[in-house]
Amino acid sequence: MTDDLVATLRPLLIAEASAEAPASGAEPGDLEQAVWLRLLEHLDSDGPPLDPPGWLRRAVRSEARRSRRTTSRERPYENEPAADGDHHDPEHLALAAARRRALRDAVRRLPGRCPSLVEALLSPEDLTYREIAGELGISQGSLGPERSRCLGCLRRLLAPEVAARSSRG
Repeated sequence: MTDDLVATLRPLLIAEASAEAPASGAEPGDLEQAVWLRLLEHLDSDGPPLDPPGWLRRAVRSEARRSRRTTSRERPYENEPAADGDHHDPEHLALAAARRRALRDAVRRLPGRCPSLVEALLSPEDLTYREIAGELGISQGSLGPERSRCLGCLRRLLAPEVAARSSRG
């Protein structure tokens, strides 16, 4: 009996779901699946519907309304970690922290005034060249060449670590 019912209702369900889906914001397949589930529940509790085509049309429209209501009430999470993708992913956070530690360790190994100069450049206070020069007690004009020299040293210190990390794939 149920196989005959399914075979009889399938073309009608496909047509009804395809017609209602665009206005409901749902995929036709989702509506079909919801109606088949409803039919199974109905068969378990009440047996086959008395007017299967009429029941099916009402069920499709009911599911389409439910989908429309759900879609209109759903709101995206705006300040949730999942909405920000990788930026709140534990693995991403751990790797970023490891990169920051490696950078700070390399900065401490720099020669001469370079550690204090690079720390000033990395400062969250976003210091100007004038402020950095005043803090380090050097002229503002020598800050650019000194910065270039220090960054070159830092690049050489970090090159083995970067090359070792990238070779692992």
